[in-house]
Order: sequence, then C-alpha cells, then structure tokens
Amino acid sequence: MATVSADLLEILVCPETKQPVALADPAVLEAVNAKIRSGTLRNRGGQPVVQELTEGLVREDGRVLYPVDDGIPVMLIEESIEL
Repeated sequence: MATVSADLLEILVCPETKQPVALADPAVLEAVNAKIRSGTLRNRGGQPVVQELTEGLVREDGRVLYPVDDGIPVMLIEESIEL
C-alpha cells in the first residue's frame, strides 16, 4: 500500500476552503468504511462510494474527507466525503 508522502502532505490544502488537510485516523476510516459496507455512503457529487478506503485526508475543520487512491490524494470536491 502506497501512502501520501510527508512532503506532499505539507503543501496540500482543501480545494474548496484552502484549509490544511491531515491523514485520517483509523477510527475515522473505520466509520467511513462501515458506511461504505452498508451501501449508504455517497460522495459530495452524489455518487455512491463502493470501494473501502485504506487512507484518506481530513480537512482541518474535520468536516470533509478526501480519499487517497494508491497513495494519490483525490483532491476533487465532488469526490470528497462529508463527515
């Protein structure tokens, strides 16, 4: 499993609010994955989220998670997940 590099993490910000992002802790990922398994989670673009996450980036205010796909942050507003 690839992970987001520390150098990249330092410069990434939310494209919507410009707040910094940080790696999601395991409890947040488990809560999101539980919703994915139940089939109830949709991203902010309205599409169902079907693939469980091994990594994600949480906006500083804790309200939005950006998925990380094979070490690559998906920093698109419509792909983000409201927490």
